[in-house]
Amino acid sequence: MNTRTDTNIWPGITCDDALAERDWLESLGFHPGILVEGDGDGEVIHSEMLWPDGGRVMIHSTCKTDATFTTPAGSSSVYVVVTDPDAVYAKAQAVGARLVRDMAEEDYGSRGFSIADPEGNTWSFGTYAG
Repeated sequence: MNTRTDTNIWPGITCDDALAERDWLESLGFHPGILVEGDGDGEVIHSEMLWPDGGRVMIHSTCKTDATFTTPAGSSSVYVVVTDPDAVYAKAQAVGARLVRDMAEEDYGSRGFSIADPEGNTWSFGTYAG
């Protein structure tokens, strides 16, 4: 039984290759959620990737027929609250993620880093939860 109650904000990320983005996110520790594909052409109409500490992101392809929620691929920036940033940092290094901001202790009490995914989106991982 699923007991998740993610009623917070779910960012939507537009990707040229949404299936590859899902795989990349899974290698960082996200869990695959729902996946709704198009008609066999690799298009992802809707999908979700769940963060184990809570929260999720929606991943979809650049849509050719309905651009209502499509933004330019690579234009997103997402912050993910993590309990163990060092473990995620090690996974990011293992997949060869491009480092945007190295691991740092911030004066506001967070420890974290930022990387770019293959699409160019920026992902920041840190302990600051507000």
